[in-house]
Formats: sequence, C-alpha cells, structure tokens
Amino acid sequence: MVNDIPDDDELAHLREKRLREMEMEMGGMTNFSPRSHVQIIEVTDMNFTELVQSHRYLLVDCWAEWCGPCMNTALVIEELAGEFADVVTFGKCDADMNAGVMRAFQISAIPTLLFFAGGYPAGRLTGAYPKESIRAALLRTFEL
Repeated sequence: MVNDIPDDDELAHLREKRLREMEMEMGGMTNFSPRSHVQIIEVTDMNFTELVQSHRYLLVDCWAEWCGPCMNTALVIEELAGEFADVVTFGKCDADMNAGVMRAFQISAIPTLLFFAGGYPAGRLTGAYPKESIRAALLRTFEL
C-alpha cells in the first residue's frame, strides 16, 4: 500500500470478505457457488432488443460495479437463475456501460430489475429486495 491506498490484491480480498458477510446477512447461503451451474446473459445496448424478443420470459438485472446493494441483488439473481433455469432467462445489464437501455426505461436508480414477457415489458422492481420478494414478483409477473 502506498499513501494508504489499497492495492488490487487487497481490494479483491476486501470485496470477497464483504461478499461473504453479505451472504451471511442474507441467511447464510453456505452452499452458494457463484456461476457454477447457471447462465446469466450479458445484456447490452447492442443485443437488448434481440434478447427481449427471443426469450419468452426475461428478467434483466440493471446494476453497476460501484453499487453496494447491487451485490446483494446479484447473489439473489444467481440463486433464482438456478431455481428457474428451465423457465426464465436471466440477464445482467451494466448501467454504466449501457446508457441506451437505462434511458429507454428511464432507470435512474439501481439495482433495477426489468421483467419482460413475450417480448414486452411486464414489470420492474427498483431497489434491493430480499430473495422471497423477488421470487414472488417473478412468479406473479410471469404467472408461474
């Protein structure tokens, strides 16, 4: 460390430690293994329309790297993606890199979850919600 600025290794360690703390706060997800068995599609300004039109049910997590609550939401989305893998397609859209999507849906706060059914907007959630609330919104919105 130079001038009290953490180096990359220390930042990575701190992020990992905080991620584990958040997992425990969310109910101790000890069996959680990020990206081990789920596919979450990267949603961009370029592929957005195609993805919405080509998936019956699509849930898009709009997030940013600097957003603390987005980390909690990401953990929940990865778990739900595993649970609903056969029915719902899950995507992540980096708000900082995809201003077109953010403008099109007037997203001014993250995390925001966008729900699409049959190629059309079907709902949204803005803010960090617990897993059960997101699951309930998913079931209700997609009538599952």
